[in-house]
Amino acid sequence: MKIGAFGKIKIGVAVLLVFGLLFLHFYVPRIITEIRNPLIESIRGVSKKSDAQTFNYSAEVGREIRFASFDDVELVASETYAKSDTVIGTIILLHGIRSRKEHFITLSNRLAKEGFNVIALDSRGHGQSGGDNCSFGVFEKKDVSSLLDVLIKRGQNHKIGIFGQSLGGAIALQSLGSDERLDFGVVESTFSEFRTITHDYIKYHLGISIKLFSNYLVNRAGSMANFDPDKASPISYCKNIKQPVLMVHGSEDRRISIEYGKANFEVLQNRNSDFVEIIGANHTNVWELGGEEYARKVISFMKAMSK
Repeated sequence: MKIGAFGKIKIGVAVLLVFGLLFLHFYVPRIITEIRNPLIESIRGVSKKSDAQTFNYSAEVGREIRFASFDDVELVASETYAKSDTVIGTIILLHGIRSRKEHFITLSNRLAKEGFNVIALDSRGHGQSGGDNCSFGVFEKKDVSSLLDVLIKRGQNHKIGIFGQSLGGAIALQSLGSDERLDFGVVESTFSEFRTITHDYIKYHLGISIKLFSNYLVNRAGSMANFDPDKASPISYCKNIKQPVLMVHGSEDRRISIEYGKANFEVLQNRNSDFVEIIGANHTNVWELGGEEYARKVISFMKAMSK
């Protein structure tokens, strides 16, 4: 039996639909959690300029730290030694999604000059660290605790702060709310719940707002990466945070609304916490628009909390 032109079109459409559904079911969720995803890397193209830079591991400047996390994933961090006779404290730096510890070379050197030992960590699945997927804080907060184990075992005897940007900020909040060995935090431009921000990102990039679709992708992503998406909830951990936190957000952030930063701040317990709104800043230029005044505020907060 011959198939007419219209029949062939219907078959073609059906085949495309099947392949589209398979792509949505099996591959798109990987894009959410798989950091080294080939499709995303091809779209992003050449690595960021900061990725070409490297930390200085000379004996007097710093060293590389390698350690196994709770599930035996090897993680890599770079320590920059304080450039002063007296060490004020230690600061752990956490980068955003699809970034890496080299993003913090300039900030590490600045904080080291101020008297801090600085440890920039490649989150799991990023940079030199092992692991394939990002769990948006579910596993990463345990990675921070494993790093704290390493620091304390080697004789850490001063206060430890944590600084995170975007995804790093979400991890920092979950770490502060689950590990009291952290003494304070600085959190920039982060979200309240993984499920909600995934919905926002799909709307931001595709221009559509279908929660049923985004929830389906989130559930599939969690299943494929072996974590519960609803446990990636910084705001839930904020309710447990007793340490002081400097919460920062740009007023014009279109990727992660400032309203999420304010919501996180509202449930913090410590009265020494503060919220800083950088007027006119978007998701990536908080330090540029904040300038030296903002840099000094961050450093002053770190110093005050390290006493």
